[in-house]
Amino acid sequence: MQPRAPVLLDRLDLLEWRLCQRIGRLNLYRPWLSLLRLASKLGDWPVWVALIIAQPFLHQTGGWQHLAQYLLTALAAIGVYRLIKTRLCRERPFITFVGNVHCNEPARDRYSFPSGHTMHAVMFLVLTANHVPWLAPWLLPLVGLIALSRVGLGLHYLSDVLAGALLGLLFAGVSLAFIG
Repeated sequence: MQPRAPVLLDRLDLLEWRLCQRIGRLNLYRPWLSLLRLASKLGDWPVWVALIIAQPFLHQTGGWQHLAQYLLTALAAIGVYRLIKTRLCRERPFITFVGNVHCNEPARDRYSFPSGHTMHAVMFLVLTANHVPWLAPWLLPLVGLIALSRVGLGLHYLSDVLAGALLGLLFAGVSLAFIG
């Protein structure tokens, strides 16, 4: 028996598919599509791994503790994210609305809720804003593009991205509350 998304997610699908379709139409402009693809690829892992590895070099003291904090927070977030994603099983927009929403980048799996890319982007932005405030303004546009790319490429609904952002805020907040 295949897991099924809750009725609430089915209703959200119907409300959001037109928005996904409209945002996807912007991909007719090659430079825009290239920018979204680049943002999505950077959000896969390279930027965050670089940010984690850079922690000892960004701090005069406590850099290794920040490295450990970022790593532990990311691992906890991945665990909870996978649990949610495999329990709710919300189909990606391009799967649910074949022909109406186009996928412009390969999906890693079948399900879309929540957006892991957005979760990590927001989580690392909040941690960075607290530990290396001068770096946050540089990350903010990238985080926005990563979140937008997920909808723009047909991989997520807007509510997936919002849920991912809220999860990222939650994990960063808990991490900062317990570790500092």
